[in-house]
Amino acid sequence: MTARRADINAALDGFTASWDRLETDAFMADSGRYRRRRHANFAARRGVPGHERGPHRPHFQEVVHNNLNGGVERWFAPVEAAVAAGAPFRALLDLGRGVADALHGERDWFVEAHQFRIEAAAGAPGFPTPEGVHHDGVDVVLIAMIARRNLEGGETLVADADGAELARFTLLDRLDAALLDDRRVRHGVSPVRPADPALPSCRDVLVLTWKRGPPPPA
Repeated sequence: MTARRADINAALDGFTASWDRLETDAFMADSGRYRRRRHANFAARRGVPGHERGPHRPHFQEVVHNNLNGGVERWFAPVEAAVAAGAPFRALLDLGRGVADALHGERDWFVEAHQFRIEAAAGAPGFPTPEGVHHDGVDVVLIAMIARRNLEGGETLVADADGAELARFTLLDRLDAALLDDRRVRHGVSPVRPADPALPSCRDVLVLTWKRGPPPPA
């Protein structure tokens, strides 16, 4: 193994390990305790490379986009500074921005980042998208697989605006990713359950979204 490859693997392993430090999502309207997460926001300026991290702020979705947890400001623990500044995180931000610019033209973007862990146990499945198949209310969504441990399920469904199925697939390996034009399609993920009921089970993903325009007022 070359020194560069070893450095890349070490960075990815550290990135992956940060999902062990997520905090329980206390805003689940279904009273579920199966989701852990952290959140951050960034601004991307037209013609300026990279993404600038913004001050910590709540995540908000309209009820029309999230009929379970929408309509309220949700404050989550921030993404750790070293994780947000690291090469894997920044590479995924740059990948998604390239797609957003290609689909919708170069512009200013408000970007949100969500680290998610969905946990499952025997008799207690986890729900990656408890709100069902949905739009996020943004322009582009990037979903990157980080880890699947002792897991069955977690199939991604992509549908058109009328609900007709367009694609169905499962993100399996680290950095498998789906990029979606949220204005045109909806998406959802099937419940997860442990392959071996006697062992811990989880699904770790990073979700990044790009919405046109500057950050909304604080």
